[in-house]
Amino acid sequence: MRAAGFMLASTLCFGAMAITIRLASATLHTFEIAFFRNFFGLMAVLPLVAGVDRASLRTKQLPRYFVRCAIGIGSMLAGFWAIGHLPLAQAISLSYSTPVFVTIAAAIFLGEHVRARRWAAVAIGFIGVLVIVRPGSAQFSTGTLIALLAAVLSGVVAIQIKQLSRIDAANTIVLYTYLFWVPMSLLPALWVWEWPQGIAWLWVVGAGIFGTGGQVLWTHALKLGEVSALTPISFMQLPLVATAGWLWFGESVDGWTWAGAAIILSANAYIAHREAVLTRRAATAAPTSAAVPGE
Repeated sequence: MRAAGFMLASTLCFGAMAITIRLASATLHTFEIAFFRNFFGLMAVLPLVAGVDRASLRTKQLPRYFVRCAIGIGSMLAGFWAIGHLPLAQAISLSYSTPVFVTIAAAIFLGEHVRARRWAAVAIGFIGVLVIVRPGSAQFSTGTLIALLAAVLSGVVAIQIKQLSRIDAANTIVLYTYLFWVPMSLLPALWVWEWPQGIAWLWVVGAGIFGTGGQVLWTHALKLGEVSALTPISFMQLPLVATAGWLWFGESVDGWTWAGAAIILSANAYIAHREAVLTRRAATAAPTSAAVPGE
């Protein structure tokens, strides 16, 4: 129950972050929103790591962090642009395709053996993407491709985080990510700089706090529960942002977006289930293999 509570709270935080980004987009450029989200996110992270042993925060992977964060900034800028310019439900639905690209990236960069059933789920996820994007139709736009680019880059980042976590602790990864993100996101923001006015400050501060809160809660949830059981809870973000889009921004969600989202989420749920099954099998087999004589 605690894991489910953490995941639900994480989902609400990420949904609230998307809404504050959309509200901030009315007066601020995407580049600035990304910078303020990272700056205030770092302010929220520092108290969390203040009591952590400094030795555990040291790393020998700074070049890898630089590459991971550069790709992450690209994903963030594309994703924030999509949230600010596409219907919220459509932008979030396309972001759910990230696990599909994570599976592909794991096979390419980590050499993971992906069996036929997970490849089938990847193919089904792509069908869901095509249903939402609808290339060749009147509803197709370059904006949907930008949202899809954010999901692709996010998938690559997820693999890089997995590689970093083999050596560094979670707190170390989060801290160095923000330490790189702040100056990296400041550079493009300076080209379009305009100080937030009035309530816009509330939106950018909220984006930073909600984003960091979502990450921390998500990490705690995965420590306490299984991905396959918790992933469906994260899908609650979609009706949340769809309702906000309808109430506050006058957006309507067409049947194609709902259908595509349902297909993508079904594929994600199966991918998460298979990964959980394989993880349990590896954990069960580990003591047996370790007991083999001569090893």
